[in-house]
This record gives sequence, structure tokens and C-alpha cells, in this order.
Amino acid sequence: MSYELTIEPLGTTIEIEEGQTILDAALRAGIYLPHACCHGLCATCKVQVVDGEIDHGEASTFALMDFEREEQKCLACCARAESVIVIEAEIEEDPDARNLPVRDFAGTVTRVENLTPTIKGVWVQLDDAAGMDFQAGQYINLHFPNDMGTRAFSIASVPSQGREIELNIRIVPGGQATTWVHETLQVGDPIRMAGPYGRFFVKKSAHAPVIFMAGGSGLSSPRSMILDLLEEGFDKPITLIYGQRNREELYYHTEFLQLSQQYPNFRYVPALSHAPEGSDWLGLHGFVHEAAKEHFQNDFRGHKAYLCGPPLMIEACISTLMQGRLFERDIYTEKFLSAADAQQVRSPLFKSI
Repeated sequence: MSYELTIEPLGTTIEIEEGQTILDAALRAGIYLPHACCHGLCATCKVQVVDGEIDHGEASTFALMDFEREEQKCLACCARAESVIVIEAEIEEDPDARNLPVRDFAGTVTRVENLTPTIKGVWVQLDDAAGMDFQAGQYINLHFPNDMGTRAFSIASVPSQGREIELNIRIVPGGQATTWVHETLQVGDPIRMAGPYGRFFVKKSAHAPVIFMAGGSGLSSPRSMILDLLEEGFDKPITLIYGQRNREELYYHTEFLQLSQQYPNFRYVPALSHAPEGSDWLGLHGFVHEAAKEHFQNDFRGHKAYLCGPPLMIEACISTLMQGRLFERDIYTEKFLSAADAQQVRSPLFKSI
């Protein structure tokens, strides 16, 4: 059974299957609704039900208060239709968004490599000969066996190579899914994913110099975005500030050094926060935000900044950028959150980033 779902103010009507969430139906129709955690915890996807009946699902009583339920609000990531429904959502037009519909893909693992002692590179060739159409910076949901569910991972490869998707997966201590990737997944294994997801991509229409600030396996999205920009001949300055604890964890280091030699507009600034004393490391010492402040002499005006990495790194980078006179409208971060992330208190420094 399916119902009609009308999304205002677009005035667009789509089908929603029984048991399907409002968010999933919208994304698969190529309609972006703001969202983040997808676990009913962060309230980013809150919408108004104008008409019809819905089941609230597992929406948290903190993210969706009782009085809000009485006012016919719901969380799109949890809510399911029980009749024909009409919702009203805050939908912002973005000239750089392609609004690609989410699809399901099957594929086969073609490569598994140790990028660092804690990060695996996984390459998946999709069965669909056309591959996945995505914007550099977006992510996929990877399906895991044995009732482990799905996990979100940024795409590290470029859209022009959409038939083979590269993922960089860091092992999380005690994490069942990432441990399976690191200890069990092998070349030739079948795998399923859905995508593309997310609104994290370069605002190319701004024609402005860009700064990428990344830490850990947060390099995935910036790598895809940088390679895409260079591939298409983007002529504004591109700077990557990339931080890791030690040289062993600094992956794709040689590739970025070569790109900085090949493209005059690309600068690569690696930094190590815990390089041992007496090491032969000649790059910057310290954290990503410290390296950025030093490299740009605390003046980030006129740039667009894209941030990927652990929450504490993101917070420190936002603070540093603002101190260097770059503000909310020019700072972008990835928006997918784990259930644990969604329960953390968000920084008072910003509203939308």
C-alpha cells in the first residue's frame, strides 16, 4: 500500500510506501529535507503536518516535545504515513545543489588496503554500469550483514569515477561494523549501499578561494572535492589543511604533495599534533586550527571553508575561522551524525554549521 505525500511550499506530490519514513520518501524523489542524525534525536528534520495521519515512530520526546506532537509536528526521519498527508517544511533553494535522488546499489569489493594503522581503504565496483551520480562531498549509507544495520561514510573518490566508489573507514574501538570491515571484509565480497546523501559540496557559484580543514578519516570528503575541482579546472586558490597525530596516520600525503607540484593554485599544509621529538618531520606541528591560523596569518576573509573531522576539531576550527574574520555564511561542515553525536550538546558558536 502507498499514500500520496504533498510537500509544501513546493506543492510537489510524491508516493510514500507503507512503513517508509517521510524523509526517505522525499530523498528518493530527489527532494531534500533538512536532516542530520536520522535517529529521531536531533530535531533537524522537524516538519509540520498540515493534513493527514502519521505514526511518530521512535522520535525522542526531547527532540519532539508532547506539545509539538499536539501541534501536528513530526520528525521526518521517523514519521510514517497512515493516510494521504500534506507536510510543510523549511526548504532552502541552493544554486549549487543538484538534488539527486537517493538510490539503492549493489556491488563487489575490488580492493581493500591499509591506508594507515587505523584506516582501511575500501573500493566497491557497482553492478549498475552507469554507476552512482553524486556531488563531491556527499556520503552513502553502507549496509552491514548480521543485523548490524547501516553506517554513513563519505565518498573519497570523484564523481567522474562513479562506477567504483572509494570509502575510507576508520576502526572505532568496540565498533561492531568497523571491526567487521577491518577484520572480515575481503575482495570479492558482495556489498550494498544507498546514496547519495548530504548537502556538503563546494559552493562553486561563489567563485571564491576555498579552504579545506580535515582531521583523521575526515579527509574523505575533501579529497573527493579537491580532486573534482582540479579535474574541472577550478582556477581559484585551493588550500588543504590536514592534521593527524603522527606520520603513520597521515594518508594520501604523497598524492597531495604531487598535486601541489602539478597545480599552482593548490596548496597542501599537513600538520602533526603528536610527532615524536627528534623525528624527521619537517612540516607544521600542532592541531589543524593552529596550522590554519599560522598559514593564513589569522586572516581568512574572502574564503569559503569546508570542515571535516572529529567534533572537537570542528569546534576549534570554527572558533579560529571566526577569530580570523570568516563567519557562519562561509563555513560548511558535514551534517550526518551518529546517534551518539546527536545527543551531544552543540556549540553555541553557530546555528546552521
